[in-house]
Amino acid sequence: MKIFKNKLIKYTGIAAFFLTSFSCTDLSEDTYSILTNEDIDFNNEQDISRLTGYVYNHLRYTYWEWNGLFDIQEESSDLIMTPLRIGVGWGDLYISMHKHNFNSNIGHFSTIWDNAYSGIGYANTILDLPEIQENALQSARLRTMRALYYYILFDCFRNVPLETTQAVESGYLPEQASPEEVFEFVVSELNAVKEDLGTEKIYGYPNKYAAEMILAKMYLNHNAWFNDYGNNEYFELALEQVDDIINNGGYSLSPNYKDNFKANLAGNNEIIFAIPLDYTYASGNYLVNKALTSEGAKAFGYDGSPWNGSCAVPQFIDTYHENDSRLEDTWAYGQQYDYYSGEPLKMNADDQGEVNLVYTKKVHSIDNPGAYMMEGYRFVKNEIVPGVDGTYGDDVPFFRLSDAMFIKAECLLRLNRDQAEAARLVSEVRARAFEDGTEAVRSVQDLIGGSIYDYGHREYTSEGATNYSNLVATYEGGDDIELGGLLDDLAWEFVGEHHRRQDLIRFRLSGSNTNVYNGKSWFCKDAEPEATYKNVFPIFQTFLDANPKLQQNPGY
Repeated sequence: MKIFKNKLIKYTGIAAFFLTSFSCTDLSEDTYSILTNEDIDFNNEQDISRLTGYVYNHLRYTYWEWNGLFDIQEESSDLIMTPLRIGVGWGDLYISMHKHNFNSNIGHFSTIWDNAYSGIGYANTILDLPEIQENALQSARLRTMRALYYYILFDCFRNVPLETTQAVESGYLPEQASPEEVFEFVVSELNAVKEDLGTEKIYGYPNKYAAEMILAKMYLNHNAWFNDYGNNEYFELALEQVDDIINNGGYSLSPNYKDNFKANLAGNNEIIFAIPLDYTYASGNYLVNKALTSEGAKAFGYDGSPWNGSCAVPQFIDTYHENDSRLEDTWAYGQQYDYYSGEPLKMNADDQGEVNLVYTKKVHSIDNPGAYMMEGYRFVKNEIVPGVDGTYGDDVPFFRLSDAMFIKAECLLRLNRDQAEAARLVSEVRARAFEDGTEAVRSVQDLIGGSIYDYGHREYTSEGATNYSNLVATYEGGDDIELGGLLDDLAWEFVGEHHRRQDLIRFRLSGSNTNVYNGKSWFCKDAEPEATYKNVFPIFQTFLDANPKLQQNPGY
């Protein structure tokens, strides 16, 4: 049974003292049950679970509330997009995210900030209680969750308030801490509590190895975050964290890639930390509707009516090896067939009338004229459960062993140490995706060489669903990307797993401090090598208006 199935939602208003306002966020929600300080038995595991449930609950909101972490990491990157759908809708803020036309009124920048600080506020409230401070395990878990929220906020916004208590005077307004202060806080907190977390694997709760994964991410990205290239100290520290996970964590790769994206991930030994969801009590994963066409739902036995939005960037699809099973495991493409009868599906599409439902790799553009109804491969990596469930109850594999293995490989390559071991680790992860084992093997040269992604602006401005006569294109290639082969492997393994934006910012073009995120063009998005300020997002305008002590990030 999953942890939190009826704890995440049923006990939303778990304590009267939770309704104390956190200065960045409105925490008021409907109250379904009440616990007060007098009612709580701090020696009772169920009471503690009800008390702390809100902290874990808001990680689900941070990830899957509309425009959450999935969107903010993927929509601004080079693998997944949500174009204007001709005759359907969409576009709007997704176009701005894709083209890096960031502004302080884009909804993505509200969702992350709002929900992360809600989670922090609840964690602070509970950590203020003396009874929790005396409970080493519960205190360590809450401090780890708070550090995880700050890791997310720091990655996205960098200049954020650092609040560690709710015991503040009336009218208090938080101020932003320096990036160095926030970084050091997250690192010091995790190092202070990770041993108290223990190594037991309790689904949905962080253990020592989950804390080490957050630390590894902090260390791995330090140089890119602080423009401190050439400093190997943090790669050494990241390597230390993942070595402990790999050597002592007792985790193992799942035999099948798709096992990591099943609706219920409890018992999956590749998962280091997951966000548990459930269709009835804690749903939220809306990918089934965001990606598929309405008729396309029938290919998976899904009873809902999807909205026909997101699809793959065609240039990314072209990078897959023809025998890499992750292509089919991740994307729906070509002719679609009824889940039950096996008959070819049809749909009324654009200016074509009723035609076979065939998802095409080609897409006209993101907004000029936009994408026609069946254009673009559809993201189906997360298990689509037949019936009414779809993906709504799918757990989130937040950290996987394969991620730890890739971090180790990257650190070894960047440190120019035991690079053959780096290639072996990547090849081991790839092995399950290839029937021919020789095709899974990556050499050191493969990984340190350039990317095979055909970077450059691409779009068709001609109108008509089958008219691709007017191609607007530039050609930049990926040969000039340092460790470009590793960047490719990261995409094939982790597409759609809140990875890509961070990876593109970390990987640079040869001989410069320009990263791939700003320095390369892709589908309808043009390179801006000097726009380094776009490595972080703007703070949402509503939050600035509500707190005069907050300052907008530079460049916005």
